[in-house]
Amino acid sequence: MGNLYDVIIVGGGPAGLTAALYLARAKYRVLVLEKEQFGGQIAITHEVVNYPGIAKTSGKALTDTIQQQAERFGAEFRLAEATGFDLAGDIKTVRTNQGDFRCFGILLATGAHPRTVGFRGEEAYKGRGVAYCATCDGEFFTGKEVFVVGGGYAAAEESVFLTKFARHVTILVRKDDFSCAASVADQAKQHEKITVLTNTVLEEVSGENGLTYARYKNTATGEVTEYQSAEPFGVFVFAGYAPATEAVKGLVERNEQGYILTDASQRTSAEGVYAAGDVCIKPLRQVVTATGDGALAATELEKYVAAVQRRTGLRAAAPRPKAAEAHETAEPDGLFTGEMRQQLDAVFARMEQPLLLKLYLDSRPISGELERFLSALAALSDRLELQVCDRRAGEDLAPCVEVCLSDGSPTGLAFHGVPGGHEFSSFVLGLYNAAGPGQALEENLRQQIAAIHKKVDLKILVTLSCTLCPELVVAAQKMASLNPNITAHVYDLRHFEGLKEQYNVMSVPCLILNDTTLSFGKKTIPQLLEWITAAGRPT
Repeated sequence: MGNLYDVIIVGGGPAGLTAALYLARAKYRVLVLEKEQFGGQIAITHEVVNYPGIAKTSGKALTDTIQQQAERFGAEFRLAEATGFDLAGDIKTVRTNQGDFRCFGILLATGAHPRTVGFRGEEAYKGRGVAYCATCDGEFFTGKEVFVVGGGYAAAEESVFLTKFARHVTILVRKDDFSCAASVADQAKQHEKITVLTNTVLEEVSGENGLTYARYKNTATGEVTEYQSAEPFGVFVFAGYAPATEAVKGLVERNEQGYILTDASQRTSAEGVYAAGDVCIKPLRQVVTATGDGALAATELEKYVAAVQRRTGLRAAAPRPKAAEAHETAEPDGLFTGEMRQQLDAVFARMEQPLLLKLYLDSRPISGELERFLSALAALSDRLELQVCDRRAGEDLAPCVEVCLSDGSPTGLAFHGVPGGHEFSSFVLGLYNAAGPGQALEENLRQQIAAIHKKVDLKILVTLSCTLCPELVVAAQKMASLNPNITAHVYDLRHFEGLKEQYNVMSVPCLILNDTTLSFGKKTIPQLLEWITAAGRPT
């Protein structure tokens, strides 16, 4: 019964985190599964000013605090993707890419992902001028003209954020006004670097080296405008979100748009399955409504689980609360908090063999940062050894850390820059995968990876603020750790401007196969395998 939980929460956004806090505080054993980064969509919002009781914070700071609260009461968290469900009977099973987990009740809090609009050129220019995340990609458009498509809260707020980088922002609003609160819309309308065009739809974008042409239409007057520029510009799409509910299709009742139907207590059509947050049908999608959903679902699940326990006589293990100091005490080196130390110690203890971290440096300050970071990391475990090496002739590597086995043989993993921000966890997972046993993986995927006999050189271009990058990084590193024909080198684009210019990159994550074939956006291991196979087919 070691993997039996009272409740499994699928999704680590505000709704899921709040539910975990409530359930753990009520002394139920709860596991939160998240396939990307804990915090959800709000984690990429740079400023939150309408959450009651908090004057001003960032989305990441807010959700980090909720997660820490939940952990203090014993909630467990795991980065894993839920791939299927068995909902029959009192004990339900959640299948993931890291194995199966059993529970009495399930909370679906998977959130939503950005919608595409469908204008001509949208798909072709993703990553080459068309973007969906201002936090991730805004810096690529410094000093450039930017168009924003959308008329909701995200479009208004992110347009203001983009003025930090862009020379000017033009918002194309499909209706006759914004659909968000006037206080938010007015900030965009009154900003000196923003122009708002209402009743306007984007019809087409194109260009040779990035976007240099756009056509949009005023639906009220019929007037068509063709915008041409000698230098590339950007288009950011903020047109709402689509619910992430494909995994439960046919298992719980959904509406035509894919949102999950629930009653007033957040119950779905499946016994013992609840839903909360943006996956539900609701008139307002805000952090405060998501946390409210999560709290309500948790209290209802408490009653449901208690009834199942009485009926079956089964009990999950009690949660293990963590001391508050573990989250708040920083180490003397200032790089790793007590909480980070706990997580690192757990990973290092499971590593099957030691690793040698080969360090290549240059004269830039970032090289000094990387050396300090790795020195502090290696000092935490006898499973890690650091070696400063001479730069390889003819190769522009530095600053770089290459992950090798103790005898110096390469594992295929390397990071160029300092693996901080959102890439810290992916770097640590890379070490774990390289040293073994690594993250669990379905046998059929292992066989597909082992069957790759040609050279597969993967370059992953990222920024440390991007929440979409780590999933791709982890997938590529896992594949490299299992097959010597595969390499996965990660580059922080802030320090490798030449790569950005060479491949004309205007969005991250950017994946480059054998220096020729590019792809943008996150990918799981199955998607990565499919893409590599398709890229190798003759055309």
